[in-house]
Amino acid sequence: MAVQILDSSLRDGAQGEGISFSLRDKLNIYSALDRFGIELIEAGNPFSNPKDLEFFRRINEGHYNAKAVAFGSTVRKGLKACEDENLAALLKAQTEYVSIFGKAWKLHVECILGVSPEENLRMIADSIDFLVKNHRKVIFDAEHFFDGYKADSEYALQVLATAEKAGASVICLCDTNGGTFPEDIKKAVKAADKAISVKLGIHCHNDNGCAVANTLAAYKAGAEHIQGTFTGFGERCGNAALSTVIADIQLKYGDRILSDKKLAMLTDTARYISEVANVSLPVTTPYIGSGAFSHKAGMHADGVAKNPATFEHIRPEAVGNERRYLLSEVSGRAAILSAIRRFDDSLDKNSPQTIAITKKLKELEQTGFRFEAAAASFDMMVLRELGRFVPHFDIDYFKIISSRIEEGVIEKATALIKIRVGDSHEITADEGSGPVNAIDKALRKALEVFYPQLRKMHLLDYKVRVIGSGSSTAAVTRVLIASTDGDNVWTTVGVSEDIISASVQALTDSIEYMLNMGIA
Repeated sequence: MAVQILDSSLRDGAQGEGISFSLRDKLNIYSALDRFGIELIEAGNPFSNPKDLEFFRRINEGHYNAKAVAFGSTVRKGLKACEDENLAALLKAQTEYVSIFGKAWKLHVECILGVSPEENLRMIADSIDFLVKNHRKVIFDAEHFFDGYKADSEYALQVLATAEKAGASVICLCDTNGGTFPEDIKKAVKAADKAISVKLGIHCHNDNGCAVANTLAAYKAGAEHIQGTFTGFGERCGNAALSTVIADIQLKYGDRILSDKKLAMLTDTARYISEVANVSLPVTTPYIGSGAFSHKAGMHADGVAKNPATFEHIRPEAVGNERRYLLSEVSGRAAILSAIRRFDDSLDKNSPQTIAITKKLKELEQTGFRFEAAAASFDMMVLRELGRFVPHFDIDYFKIISSRIEEGVIEKATALIKIRVGDSHEITADEGSGPVNAIDKALRKALEVFYPQLRKMHLLDYKVRVIGSGSSTAAVTRVLIASTDGDNVWTTVGVSEDIISASVQALTDSIEYMLNMGIA
C-alpha cells in the first residue's frame, strides 16, 4: 500500500509549548523535510498568521519536491464560502494542496460552532466545493472524528460522505483530543473505509501516550495518508512522531516509504529540526535518540559485541544512528574494549592496556567522575593511558578579576588567563555572563592565536551537580559541558571541590578533544 506522509511540524508543531519559528526557521525546516523526502508539508495558516503568506511566497519561488499545504477552517457560520476571508487567504497562498478542518462531533457542532448538524454539513460542502472549483486539492481534516464516532457514528460518517461528495482528495480522521486507544481507532477506521472511497488519512495526538500506536493501527486498518510532526512536538502532549511511524512502517512492516538512503537520514533530520526548534530531543526517543542504541550493562555490551541482534532490534545505521557503549562502574571489559578499539584494534579483553583503562575508569568514578554522558572525556582518558594523547597547551594560571553582582546574581565576570603553547605564552582577558563563561571566552581567545579552528567552537550546554560534601561550605562538584563546532557535539566532565576548577577541567578536555580528534 502506497503511503502519503504529511508533516505538520510547521503548523501543528508550532502550537506546542515553547515553540516559536521565525521565517528563516520555517524555511530551514521545510528544506530539511524536503531533502528527507516528505511528500506534503503543512506549513501554516495564512489567515490567522498573515506572515505565513510571505513564507508561502518564498516556498512557491523555490525548487522543492515537497508540496506545501496551506491550512485553514471551513467557512464561518452565516457566510457563503466565496465571502469568507479565511478561505480567500488559502487561495492567496497559491499552494496546490490546502487542508481545512471541519467538525465531526455533534458536541462541537452545537456547543462550539453553535449551528445545527445540517448547517455544519452545508459549511463543509460549501468550503470544499469552493476550493475545488478554484483548482485546489483539498485535504479535509475530520476534527474530533473518533470522539464523534463514539457519540454518534452515523453523523460522523455522514460528515465524511459530505466531504467526499464535495470533492475532497483526502479525508483525514483526527483524534484531536488524543484520548482514543488503538482498538477503537482500528474499528472506526474500518467503518470509515467502507463508507467512503477517497484516500483515507489519520492524525493522532499523544495525550494518552498512544499517538504512534494509534497511527499504526489506522495504517493497518486502511489509512493511506499519515499526518504527524517529525519528532512528535505539538499542542499539549504532542503529535504522532513521524520519525517513529516511518521507521516502524518501513523496517517492521516492510512497506517501503523512502529509499534506504533517505531513511538513513532520519536521525540527522530529526536532530536538525529539534535544534532549529530549540527543543531537546529525549535520549530515549525510538530510533533517533542518542540512547536508542546505547548499552551500559556488561552483559548487554558483551552480547552486542558478539552479535548486535542480541540487544538491538534493528541496525542503527539503517536510520543514521550509531551504537554507543556507556562507560561506568557497571560496564564490563567488553564494553570498555569496544570503546577503546577505535584507537587500537589489536587490543583484547585481557590486554594490559584494557585492564589498566578499566581500573582507571573505576578509580575516577569513585572520585565523582561519570563518563556515560561525557564520552569525549573518556576518549581523552583512553588516549592518555595509551600514551597517544598530544597536549596542545598548558594553563599557567587563571583568575577571576572582578564580577558585578546585582540582587545576588552574578551578571558579569572578567577572567584573566595565561596559557603556554610550546615555548610561547599568551595572556588575555575577556568578559562573560558569569565566571565560567568568562573563562571559556578568555581561554579560547588566547588559544585562537595558535589554533584558528577554535573560532568555530562554542559552549552549547553547561550542567552542575553537587555529588558530595565535606563540610557545610565545601562539596565535590561535577560539571558537564557540551561543546559544538556547528556540525559535531561532544561532552566533557570535570570534578573538583571548586566549581571553577571543575569547569576549567571540562573546558580544557573539550578543547583538547577537538584538537586531538582533528575536528575542524
